[in-house]
Amino acid sequence: MRITRRHIELTLAGLLTAALALDLACPLPQPAAQSPTLTVLAADGTPLRAWPGDDGAQRHPTTPEAVSPNYVEALLHYEDRWFRWHPGVNPVALVRAAWQWARHGRIVSGGSTLTMQVARLVDEKAAGRTIPAKLRQIARALQLELHCSKHEILSLYLNLAPMGGPLEGVETASRAYLGKGAADLSKAEAALLVALPQSPTRLRPDRAVAAAQTARDKVLTRMQTLGIWSAADVADAKLERVFAPPLRARWLAPLAAERLRQEAKHHGAAPAIIQTTLDAGLQARLEQLLTDRLNSLPDAVSLAALVVDNRSLEVRGYVGSADFTDARRGAHVDMVRAKRSPGSTLKPFLYGMALDEGLIHSESLLIDAPQNFGGYAPGNFQADFSGPVSVSEALQRSLNVPAVDLLDRLGPERFAGRLRHAGLRLRMPANAAPNLSLILGGGSTSLEELVGGYTALARGGIAARPRLTPDEPLKEARLMSEGAAFIVREILENGGRPGSPFRESGQRVAWKTGTSFGFRDAWALGVTDRYTFGVWIGRPDGTPNPGHFGANSAAPLLRDLAAALGPDEARQQLAPRRRPDSVVAVPICWPMGLAESATDPALCLQRRTAWTLDGAVPPTLPDRLRPGPLAEPVWVAAGQRVQPGCAPDAERFEAVRWPALLGPFLDAEQRHPLERLAWRPGCTGQQLSANRLRVVGLEPGTVLRPAPGQREVVLKLQAIGAQQGTTWLLDGQWMAASAIASAAQILRVERAGEHRLTVMDGQGRWAKVDFHLAQ
Repeated sequence: MRITRRHIELTLAGLLTAALALDLACPLPQPAAQSPTLTVLAADGTPLRAWPGDDGAQRHPTTPEAVSPNYVEALLHYEDRWFRWHPGVNPVALVRAAWQWARHGRIVSGGSTLTMQVARLVDEKAAGRTIPAKLRQIARALQLELHCSKHEILSLYLNLAPMGGPLEGVETASRAYLGKGAADLSKAEAALLVALPQSPTRLRPDRAVAAAQTARDKVLTRMQTLGIWSAADVADAKLERVFAPPLRARWLAPLAAERLRQEAKHHGAAPAIIQTTLDAGLQARLEQLLTDRLNSLPDAVSLAALVVDNRSLEVRGYVGSADFTDARRGAHVDMVRAKRSPGSTLKPFLYGMALDEGLIHSESLLIDAPQNFGGYAPGNFQADFSGPVSVSEALQRSLNVPAVDLLDRLGPERFAGRLRHAGLRLRMPANAAPNLSLILGGGSTSLEELVGGYTALARGGIAARPRLTPDEPLKEARLMSEGAAFIVREILENGGRPGSPFRESGQRVAWKTGTSFGFRDAWALGVTDRYTFGVWIGRPDGTPNPGHFGANSAAPLLRDLAAALGPDEARQQLAPRRRPDSVVAVPICWPMGLAESATDPALCLQRRTAWTLDGAVPPTLPDRLRPGPLAEPVWVAAGQRVQPGCAPDAERFEAVRWPALLGPFLDAEQRHPLERLAWRPGCTGQQLSANRLRVVGLEPGTVLRPAPGQREVVLKLQAIGAQQGTTWLLDGQWMAASAIASAAQILRVERAGEHRLTVMDGQGRWAKVDFHLAQ
């Protein structure tokens, strides 16, 4: 029978009709709808943490244009050089595979094209190395070429290729194994990921380094043999060592990522990608720094740290727990957001507000002495008292009594309200109203809110909420004036005295520590021109951590964190900072606190230079025990003090006194010369002096010796003439207090040498006894 053109046309038409019928009867499988893989990225695209979809696979969608040309080039030349031209199958490769099967009795090479590999990825029944599976694979490949462009088929492979474990697709594998996007693959990295799908389990670079490197080098050699890559490039690529840590070990900022995932779920969104503001390099250094510090801490103790860029309020480093794998340390508790007692970390805000209210300047005289504020009697962390201190000294040394005194004058409700307006909300126990304990940690807040508040010191007094994602809106509010922020920062950074800076190790960091009651929380916060950062140390369950407090645990960690920020950031050039026009350095006088130019030289007992705000030089705060001006008249007759009308020849002079509570802490030479004069017998007034109060049981100048075999001396003492309770100090340190003025007090002394015992009553009267303990 002669075959005519008509026969050929009919045959082809029949085959085409049969093919179309089969295509309709057996359509291409559509990928099952899966919940998207969620990946949280650093600012530069580095993956921080990923969550698989419902089927357990991790996918990161990509396109050929978004993948490195090195990878596409290696993939096509190694897997399927004729991909651009064949119809889905390569007849030459199939004939070769059939001949090898006939010769060896088994499949030696499958002859698969890239399209055929995609076919077995979209159709599970086409997977496998049996003849039926291979035939189905061929049919599906032809079907794919019928329905999809070459670009679409290549995209399917890039997204579906198995890469070991739960990873699917080149972008997912590149980020998980190599810590970078597929757009940035080197030749060695591209060759590794080309080889991996051949045997995803056997060649995983995080488990089988040698096998993965051998497979990678095979791809590189093929690329050189084909003349695609030069021998020099391939030799350089082979020098790169294959290494990938376990997938979970690559997690960075896991709690920050979990926080964003939960927030996305709360808002009903299910994005495949969440972009953060975190700096991957800084985050890695920060996590390593905290991990190294764990060795010096008890088992149940955790750490947290937060770093914020002052320019954009973007969070650059976020560590919610020091070791995400250690359940003993509350690994999954995010201590960046946990509400804890802030200890003394709120004091800079108090002093800033007081500056704005015109209550103080940087060298205002404050009283560091035992005081009772309506039943609240705070002490200092070191349990000692210094007497007269300046605002700068009180803030830098974090003295408690001056801060409580200042808060009492400013008002706790007002203080808490200003903080709340600026984004730092204090939670009171049992919904109690703000009170004086606030300034010592009586409320609770978070590391995140504290760092947001401290940014005000670098941003002209404007605090803001840290931003963890680039699209998060900027929320800011004024916490203090620009001038107050400058003065407070100067105090925390330099000591606060103009012309007398205090800097350590060349670093310009304004820093503050805090410790909550019972050593439950240790804090340290720092501010530079570029960054605001803070650290927290404690037990997530809120139990005490004895021996660890802000100064000895958190501050050293803060110093190391500042160094980790880099020499251009934390170790800045020590050029003078621009001073706001509202801030002026003014010489002032103690004890009155006024400008030296406005003070009679005879009443200026100490000269200091203070930062003042808005031209105001406020006087020393009113004396709580002796209301009235500190400058007062003194009558003198024949070199002795007298009461007016007692001596006809008396002359009136003006002298200045210190606040009454400072009496026990002053030496004679610190007082005004007229106050040192002796009183004329018979002309003594009812002055506030030690003569009204006396210690019984220990005489001035006594030399004490312990009994044989004993290390200490024990005495029973009593304050005669005391009213409204007593407070006892030994060498300036708090020893005991009693609401019963006449109650006996036991004195125990071990250290040999000179000692001073001081007793004060509720009216500010005092008595001192100096004695010596010999050994």
